[in-house]
Amino acid sequence: MRKLSVLLILTTFSIISFSQKEIKIKKKDRRRDIELVTNYGNIVLRLYDSTPLHRDNFIRLVKTGYYDSVLFHRVINHFMIQSGDPDSKHAEPGQPLGNGGPKYTIPAEFRVSIFHKKGVLAAAREGDDINPEKASSGSQFYIVQGKKFTDAGLDSVETFRLKGRKIPVEQREVYKTIGGTPHLDQGYTVFGEVVKGLDIVDKIAAVPTSKGEDRDRPLEDVRILKAHLVKRSKK
Repeated sequence: MRKLSVLLILTTFSIISFSQKEIKIKKKDRRRDIELVTNYGNIVLRLYDSTPLHRDNFIRLVKTGYYDSVLFHRVINHFMIQSGDPDSKHAEPGQPLGNGGPKYTIPAEFRVSIFHKKGVLAAAREGDDINPEKASSGSQFYIVQGKKFTDAGLDSVETFRLKGRKIPVEQREVYKTIGGTPHLDQGYTVFGEVVKGLDIVDKIAAVPTSKGEDRDRPLEDVRILKAHLVKRSKK
């Protein structure tokens, strides 16, 4: 029975991947924002043109309705909120999540000028041990909440988490005033940011979560009811 279920899931992913390639992106699509309509409120995202592979993939997924009804399945206060697992759409309470997605990855698109400040959109991925090239998940993403840092805290991140890599001065200022997750820089692709609804990110990040087998999953479902393209408004 388990083997049959796996085959059905893989077949479903193959169909999704195929349909993804059939969805054409128009120039006007890249000039639009993406609104995540959730049961906690709406979040509007703006994708970066400097990460075109991730931008176009996300737009295609949105246009196919891929994210409609998925959960924010992993939520850690003062860190991030994660979504994009299609298995979460009909998940039972207590079911561990986080392994679902299409049968492809996206090459990393690291940019020195793009970093993990509060409110950015980034791609989840498998760990370095099985994914040394740091390729991104085809669908799973997270939105950074993070926390504010002191200079001493950032010095510690540079030494112990970034293996001596220095955080640029202007980015340090952002981490001290706005906050974020600097230890993830140049390890996960950042490809957009929240332009409206950062308060909703904070609200979701604060929900009670499980400490059981489905660790960090909200005890009450936080769901993306619909994801769709919207007219871009001025920031």
